[in-house]
Formats: sequence, C-alpha cells, structure tokens
Amino acid sequence: MLIESIFVAEYTKVDERPNIVLIVADDLGFSDLGCFGGEIDTPNLDRMAQQGQRYTHFYTNAKCSPSRAALLTGLYPEQVTEKADGGTLHERNNVTIAEMLKDAGYRTLASGKWHLGESQERRPLARGFERYWGLLSGCSNYFNPGEQREGEPLPGRKSPDERRPWCDHDTVMQPFTPVDPDFYTTDAIADHAIEFLEDCGGGDAPFFLYLPHCAPHFPLQAWPEDIAKYRELYQVGWAEIRQRRYARLLELGLIDPRWGLPAADERSDSSFENLGEHAAEAMAVYAAMVDRLDQSIGRVMDKIRALNKEDNTLVLFMSDNGGCAEEIHNTPGLAPGTIDSYQTVGAAWANASNTPFRLFKDFDHEGGIATPLIVSWPAKMKRRTEGAREKAAPKERFQDDGVVINDLAHILDLWPTFAELAGVKQPVRHDHRQLLQPTGRSIASLIKGKNSDLHAPEEERELFWMIGGARAMRQGKWKIVTQGRERVQAGIPIPSGHEPWELYDMEADRCELYNLAARYPGKVKAMSKKWDVWYKQCLSDTRKE
Repeated sequence: MLIESIFVAEYTKVDERPNIVLIVADDLGFSDLGCFGGEIDTPNLDRMAQQGQRYTHFYTNAKCSPSRAALLTGLYPEQVTEKADGGTLHERNNVTIAEMLKDAGYRTLASGKWHLGESQERRPLARGFERYWGLLSGCSNYFNPGEQREGEPLPGRKSPDERRPWCDHDTVMQPFTPVDPDFYTTDAIADHAIEFLEDCGGGDAPFFLYLPHCAPHFPLQAWPEDIAKYRELYQVGWAEIRQRRYARLLELGLIDPRWGLPAADERSDSSFENLGEHAAEAMAVYAAMVDRLDQSIGRVMDKIRALNKEDNTLVLFMSDNGGCAEEIHNTPGLAPGTIDSYQTVGAAWANASNTPFRLFKDFDHEGGIATPLIVSWPAKMKRRTEGAREKAAPKERFQDDGVVINDLAHILDLWPTFAELAGVKQPVRHDHRQLLQPTGRSIASLIKGKNSDLHAPEEERELFWMIGGARAMRQGKWKIVTQGRERVQAGIPIPSGHEPWELYDMEADRCELYNLAARYPGKVKAMSKKWDVWYKQCLSDTRKE
C-alpha cells in the first residue's frame, strides 16, 4: 500500500537502522519475571534486562485487543477500533507500525496472536506484514486448538463449540488441528518466527519481527517437565509468594517503599478455595508457561545471533496488560496442565502476579495497566563506565549491570519511537484519507541513554484509559480512576459504591492506598472534565473517513 508523505532521512546508510523485535506476553503480571522480582526461571529475559534497560513506569491498556490496537497504530484503541474496549481494528484513520516500516524498506514479519480482526482486509497481511502465522482471535488450547486426534482425549475448551481461527500467511485454518502430536503453541510461535528470520532476516534490509505470544493467558496448559520444576515451590501459597516478591522488588529497587503493599484483594481467598486440591498446581502450570515463553524467546535470539544481527537489533519485551483474575474452571476434576483440562489461575495467584499493585486485567488501577518493559540494543547499550554512571539522568539508575528507567512511558510511545529510529516521518495521509497523528512520544533518547526534556519531572503528561465500566486518567503525578458502575467485569462482580472517581498521588502512593478525592475535589473535577473531552474526541475520531 502507498503511504503518502513518508520518507527515510535520518541515516545516510540504511544498514545503520536497527532491526526491531517486539515481543508481547499475554496476561503476564508485573512481578512474574525474575528480573522484576519473581521466582520464575527467566534467564533469557533476565539477560536482556542486565544488558539493557528495565522500565518501571510503563503503561499499556487493561485488555488484550485494546493494547494491540494502541501498540500497532500509536493511537488510543477508542480511536481506531469498533468497540470502546477494543476488538476489530479499522483501517480508515490509521497506519500500523508494519505498514510504516514496510514502506521504509523493512522486512515485516509476525508470528503469534493477532486479535484485531479476522476478515481478509483486517488480517496481518492487509496491515503491512509480509509473513504471518498464528492465532487470529483471543485464546485457544495450547496442545490442540482443533478436533480430537486419534489416541488423545478431547481437547479442553472454553465452550463446547469453540474452534478458534488460526492463519498461515493469509489462509484461515478453522478448525486448526495440528498434525504434529508434539505441537505446543508457544513452541510453534517461536518455530515460525525462526523460519521467517531464516527466510527474510539475513539480507541487507532491516527487519521488524512482531512476536505476540499467547502465553501465559489461560487455559493453564504446559509441558510436564516444565511443570515439575515448580510443583513444590508454590505449596507455600499465594500470600507467601506475594510477600516474597514484594521484598525482592524492594531489594532490586524497582518500587518505592513509600508505596506500601495493599491488603490482599478480597476475592483472593475464595479464588484459592475454588482451585481446591489443585491450588498450588495451578500456579506451577502458570510458571511453567512463563518458563517456556522465556525458552522460546531464547531460541529466537539464538537465531538472530546466528545471523550476526544481534548487535544492531533492538528488542523490546512487554505484557499486554496485568495478570488475569478470571475464574473459569471447566474441568475441576482434572489437574491443570493437560490437553483435556481448561482452567484459569484465578484472583489469588493473579494478585501475586501483579505485586505490589491493586486489581487485575480489565481494571484501570495499576494492576491492570502497569507491566514490565525490557529494552535491549547491544549496539547502543554497551556496558557503561563508572563515569557514565555519574552522568546518568536523574530518573535513570544502574542496577545488576543494567539500567532501570523510572520515566513514565506508554504503549503509545512505541510507534513514534520506531519511526524515529527508522528515520521515518510520520505520515499525514494514506490512500487519500487523512490520518490521525500518533499521540505518543518517542523514547528513542531514553533507549540511547541520552537525557531528554520530554520526560522532565515537572511535565504534566496526560494519559487516558477506558475498559468496560472502568476509566482512568493520569496527569503528571496525579491519577483519577474508577471501577465504574455495578456490573460483572471479566467474570468478577463489581458491587455498587465504586462509581465515584478516586484520586491518587502516584509519586507517593502508586499502589493506590490513599484516596485523596475528598481532599482535592477541584483536581478531580478538572481532570474528569478532561477525560470527558478526550472520550468525545475519540468518538469523533472513529467516525473519520
């Protein structure tokens, strides 16, 4: 597709532009990784963090498809999807990262979960990717997404008639019944990414690899050898694991001790009881899924190294939202993990995954929208000297041979960041239609280790969220948030009494313990008016042709 008003101008040599690998986990909590305070074995991601950067104040949206829409377009999902909480990505007013980079000469590859539309005009190939394999919709059985295979039990499903659409290049597979008896989704996503790199990553043109994994989104299913590593570890229970993670986060300096640790979510005890005799096993399976995710990332990185491309490859790892508290136990008589099981980890373990924050996926409190971000780029992130440490920016801190970035960043920032690093001017029009301009801010200077006045402490950057009945806005250090009206959100009952805006000072109280709305009603009123203006503008933007 022709994109008007794009040019490559920043670099004199195209091979100076970085390859870009964007890895997205699904429903991973803030503290699940070893380098973010967790006990799960994640050596490949830990290595990236130790050689690169960890961002402690990185925000996404609170659900899968809204985050993907914002990630790929640099726009709020309310501007570019057909539903306010995500869904199908329309093409009228936006250009994806892949379309932008492809026009600039990048090879554009994707393997994994799409979740932005299943019709031909809205699949990955129509939105700028030249190669694609993966799951078009939300979640699926990890061992066999399709029909029962001979000699195996019936695959566990979310509903009896569930047959999720998968896609190979532009051919939809529904149902998708793998021939290989050793098929496992996380492994297969990595296998296809490696195949694409083998075919397209070795030439002179830079590549963009989008790697949106399904793991560790439910159902809880993992290889037995991975589960065995964690079976004993979680016998101590979710509350003890949460306390250990909190202590480790403090030790690593990734959180502020002023924030405290919120009381355990009131849903947690009943959630743990619902898992019954399989309570510890559920988290063991979840950990095994994260472990296998890390293994698969290691295999992809091995391929990039084999192609001699590692030094100038920018790698980013993030989660699409916080840990998920949904309670779906379709096979309560079976231990989680197997092909015929279908269970979720539940609110108790999700509470631990999101340590130290409140609430979960589908909520705009920090537990739903704050996720890890790891950035690695060996060519620009060589280990610094003590002199460089002394010159570090005020919000930049060295730790474990890596750098911890405490600047505020948002998923919207990745589009302009990639555009800047690729030397691409943001397009104004596409196919004779006016495009909305991405509202994020490039963090390229942070990635390169340079000071930037875009993230000065006194700046009051404004960010907005909406998911279901939940809403939020952040302005500088202030955040207003509400769980919204009485309803059921992602299977979790929200009682009445949570409709009013809450107000928090995110510098002193990022765990949202002390609601200051009654003390500063003027601040709440002013910010809520801005939220209303933002939402009305989003509704107008979705109608633009």
